[in-house]
Order: sequence, then structure tokens, then C-alpha cells
Amino acid sequence: MEIIHQHQTVLLIMAFGFGLYMTWGIGANDVANAMGTSVGSGALTVKQAIIIAGIMEFAGAYLAGGGVASTISKGIIDGDAFKPVPELLVYGMLGALLAAGIWLMVASMRGWPVSTTHSIVGAVVGVGVAAIGPDAVQWDKLGEIVASWFVSPVLGGFFALLLTLSIRKLILNTEDPIGQARKWGPFYAFLVGWLVSLVTITKGLKHINIHLAPSTGQVLALGIGILLAIVAKLMMNRIKINETADKDFHYASVEKLFIPLMVFTGAAMAFAHGSNDVANGIGPMAAVVQLIETGQVSSKSAVTPFMLFLGGIGIVIGLATYGYKVMATIGNKITELTPTRGYCATIAASFVVVLASGLGLPVSTTHIAVGAVMGVGLARGIGALDLRVIGGIILSWFITVPVGAILAAIVFYILRAIFS
Repeated sequence: MEIIHQHQTVLLIMAFGFGLYMTWGIGANDVANAMGTSVGSGALTVKQAIIIAGIMEFAGAYLAGGGVASTISKGIIDGDAFKPVPELLVYGMLGALLAAGIWLMVASMRGWPVSTTHSIVGAVVGVGVAAIGPDAVQWDKLGEIVASWFVSPVLGGFFALLLTLSIRKLILNTEDPIGQARKWGPFYAFLVGWLVSLVTITKGLKHINIHLAPSTGQVLALGIGILLAIVAKLMMNRIKINETADKDFHYASVEKLFIPLMVFTGAAMAFAHGSNDVANGIGPMAAVVQLIETGQVSSKSAVTPFMLFLGGIGIVIGLATYGYKVMATIGNKITELTPTRGYCATIAASFVVVLASGLGLPVSTTHIAVGAVMGVGLARGIGALDLRVIGGIILSWFITVPVGAILAAIVFYILRAIFS
């Protein structure tokens, strides 16, 4: 503890600085998961996507980002193992943040859509083994997290496939696709508003000291969903359609009608992404700050509104500077997207991510988004997927964990040598 007291100010500055750097990497790399489908489908330009995602990513991080942070900071390594040597935990969390940030920066500059969750989990495991040994890692908890990485793309793909088939049956494969789109479009918009607002109200608002009764929250979520459905209907009614045109033109018109829904779903996915992935940056930061301020290795690390605010700012800056480099991969290269296909992929991914955030499970938004886009492509057959691109993405998933672990162990040894 003497080392921590001696270098308290420097360590705090490093904690906030490395945390901000890590969240910058999250914004730079994972923005493709939130807005890639919106841009790839032609519903939004890159500039529009960055503006919308910036607002919604920050809102998700600040309002609903606290539930996952304790899992990252204290669920993977055993805090009790560090009680005799608390300074090693400080070096370890700082090393994890810096290592994950470095890997995300490299991947973003290369345009690789890697998983930020993989990066930080691998880094935390690496420093746990480097500092204490294999016994410091909660392998059972890590097993649950790893299992979620495999389950999440399957869930994303499953829900995206169901939504795609429902739009095909209810709208596209009917005698009057335009009329059916106007009829069912508000329902699909309702799903977006109801789902995201329900989880935000029940799980997220407590982090800014707003507490609502469960029944009140459910009614409010329904109200928001209905309001969004009304807005979507009004927006769709403003779009002029040539009713006498041929069937192919009608299909194109249906896609045009779904553009407003892509705006809503893109915003929902950005919110969901911010709520889940901000933990990757502020979880280790919270562990360091609490240890420095209290001198105790506790079972939980307090996540303050300022940390959520800082994490949200980092994500927004990252997506505004380097986000465009990764956005094209999910939006254009896996399969051909249209507004209806993009909607299905995005709302399915949003559903899985927001649900996981509410449960406190740090799933990979990259896995979910890729799975959802693959599910949309599978609705048209395996030939609609670019398997070479998918293979490259999956390979990047597997190397991220060991790279994060090795980098974090190296940074840990350097920090220990500097301060000890």
C-alpha cells in the first residue's frame, strides 16, 4: 500500500487516461456493430451515422452502462488473491486497459472488426496469470463468458432470420407489398421503442438515482413503443409511392418505406452497444480508482456517474475519428444489405445486446452483429454470404484473446518495474 500512497496521483491519472483510451478504441472499432448495417443498407450516410451513433452511444453508456462493469472488473480474476499485494492489482488493471486499447487501435487502423470484450477479458486473464498465477483467474466465470461468445452469434442470427422471414411473409410475398408495409411497419417500430426503453427503465436509470416501480416502468416502456410506432407511421405516410408501378418497383418502394425504421433501429443498436461495451473500459478503471481511494480490495467496484460519462465521451470520440474504417466490413462485405434486411439484422442484434446488458453478461457485440447479418443472409441461402470474409472475421476473434493476454502481461511487468 505504501507504493500506492506514494504514487496515488500518477496512478489515478493513468487509470482515467488508460480508461479513456480503451473506450476510444471501443468507439473506433465497435461502431460497425451499431451502425454498419444502417450505412451498408443505404439508409444513412457515414456522417449521419456518426452523429446519430454519437448521441445514442453516449446515452447508452451513461444511462444503462453500470450493470456490466462489475462483471468485467471483479468477475474474471479473484480479488482475494491480490489482498496481500494490492499494488499488483493496480498494475494489472492498468496493464489490461492499456493493452486492450493498443490492440483495438491497431485493429481499427487496419479495419479489422475485433471484439472489444475479447480484448479486455483476454487482457485481464493475462495480468491475473502474470501477477499471481493461474489460481487468480476465476475459470468457471470465464467459462460462462466464453460460452456467451458462442451463444450470442447464434441468438443474433436466429432472431434476425425470424424477423427476415416475418417481413417476407407479411409484406414482400403479398399482393400489396406497399400496403402491407404501411400496415406492419409501425409494429416493427414499436418493437424497437418498447424493447430498448423497457431495459433502460428497469436496469439503467438506477445508475443516475432514478427509481421507478416495475409496473410504472412497464407502462412507460409501452408508451414509448407506441409513440415510436406513431412517429414511424407518420414518417412512412409522408413517403410518396407510385401505386401503379410494377411489382419490382413496389419491392423497391417497400425498402424505401423501411428507411425511417433503419434510423430507429440503428439508434437502438448504438444505445445497446454503448450500454454493454462501456464496461470494458470503465470496469478495470473502477477497480483501480476504488483501490487507490480506499486501500481495500473489495468484492465490488463502485461505478460512478463520472466514470460512465468519461466512458461515453471516449466512445463518441473513437467512433468519430476511426469508426468509418471498420464500418464497411459488417455493412457491405458479409452479405448484400437492403433497408429491410438491415432492419432485421440490427433489431435482432439490439435485442440480444440489450438483454445481455440487463443481465450483466458481457457478450461480444461483434459476434452478435456478425451473427445477425449472417442470419439475414441465410434467409436467401448460403450463397448470399461471403464465406471468405466471415472466415477472416472469425479468425480475428480467436487471436484477439491471446494477443490481449500477452500484451497485458508485458505492460504489467513494465509497470511493476517502474513503480516497484
